[in-house]
Amino acid sequence: MKLTIELVPISSWYSNVRSAVSKEVWDIIRKKCYKLAGNVCEICGDTGFNQDTNHRVECHEIFDYDDKKHIQKLVGFIALCPYCHLCKHTGFAQIKGKQNIVAEQLMKVNSMSEEELEQYYISVYKLWRKRSEHSWKVDVSYIQEYLNNPKQEVTEPPIF
Repeated sequence: MKLTIELVPISSWYSNVRSAVSKEVWDIIRKKCYKLAGNVCEICGDTGFNQDTNHRVECHEIFDYDDKKHIQKLVGFIALCPYCHLCKHTGFAQIKGKQNIVAEQLMKVNSMSEEELEQYYISVYKLWRKRSEHSWKVDVSYIQEYLNNPKQEVTEPPIF
């Protein structure tokens, strides 16, 4: 599946990179992410301009979950168009009344039927409920590696 839903456990709600760094550092991270992706969504290739937004892509944090030790570890960043990013945060989309965008985007990008989508939702929420039974430690130590990686250095600001 190209596009997936990533529901974070309840204990990790509001614990993210933006809450762990200053606005200036977050701006460096997100602009580097956009530039490395060529200012297009790394999942669907869209620029985001046709998605009722005034910007192109958004920076999404990629986490790995150790279900035995209950550690949620930051492992990367990915540039996503607003619709693909909304799919990653489908709970937020529901709150904002945008679940229809999520369903349409997931079906389009993954070539899913409505039945397959329904089964996927069931499996994602089952995993989320299981993970939410525990308290998770959030490890964002990858930030320093990302900022210091010379192979991913970005010297020019992204074009908007």
